[in-house]
Amino acid sequence: MIIFLISTLLLTITLFAYFRVATHFGITDKPNVRSSHTVVTIRGGGIIFPVAALLWFVISGFEHPWFIVGLTMMAVISFLDDVMELSPVIRILFHFAAVTLLFLQAHVFGLPWPYVFAAYILTIGWINAFNFMDGINGITAFYALTALGTFFLLNRSVSFAPEELTVLMIISVLVFSFFNVRKQARCFAGDVGSIPMAFLLSYFMISLILKTGRWEYILLFSVYGADAIFTILDRLRRRENIFKAHRSHLYQYLANEMGWNHLVISAIYSLAQLSINVAVVLVISRHVMNTGIFCGFMVVISGIYLVIRTRVKRKIQHLTG
Repeated sequence: MIIFLISTLLLTITLFAYFRVATHFGITDKPNVRSSHTVVTIRGGGIIFPVAALLWFVISGFEHPWFIVGLTMMAVISFLDDVMELSPVIRILFHFAAVTLLFLQAHVFGLPWPYVFAAYILTIGWINAFNFMDGINGITAFYALTALGTFFLLNRSVSFAPEELTVLMIISVLVFSFFNVRKQARCFAGDVGSIPMAFLLSYFMISLILKTGRWEYILLFSVYGADAIFTILDRLRRRENIFKAHRSHLYQYLANEMGWNHLVISAIYSLAQLSINVAVVLVISRHVMNTGIFCGFMVVISGIYLVIRTRVKRKIQHLTG
């Protein structure tokens, strides 16, 4: 317990120190036409997520080194991208290298090559989707807490990840939440926060699936997955460049065009995912999960999302004339 209290203090001090550095060097987000915020806000407060992972690495006696090296690579390239705009080619090369180290640590390369190929696509896709969803106050904090809390509880019975790492990551998100989960956030996670967090959640997910043999656990990421996939499909339909910044996610429509409170939207997303997580865990624990039920989950989640997205867009069109 004392270790966690000291870690909380260290992470808080780290974040305050970062605020001073970020303010001095102008590492901030200034409102623009794509923003969902209206005041200048410090970018990169999520730096304490990789710091928490490195703190665990030291405390644990340097366990899981390949994973930590990959996460550090993600944090460094993401911080540089927060400070200066990097080439997408450079970013994707670093992401590929870091994910390769993650797979090495998780023993993914022992699987048949089609599974490894699919794992690369899904993991890199998830990391970028999580980053794209980091656009309003509270959404990264709430969703990360939902995912980490679910993994923590599953880990108590399945034991697929270091418990201390999970606890330290939860602490880091709670510290970050104090400065982000408010009407006027003092800081945003930035790429240095959202991308390493997505990377870490990927590691937990892959470890859980390999330990249990239940690939259906990917439903634990289904809310973000649905928003990311259907937003991309909608933008492709409108012949937009999907690699350019935009405000086409459902949460962005709700925050910007509909004027909903950011924290309400963030809470809805995390509560929706939490409800799915409870249902998925119950179905799997009772050994009744199969391909048909998995597809049923996907159809229901996709259907509900599409109905809401369609109604919101129609209401926006009505309001804008």
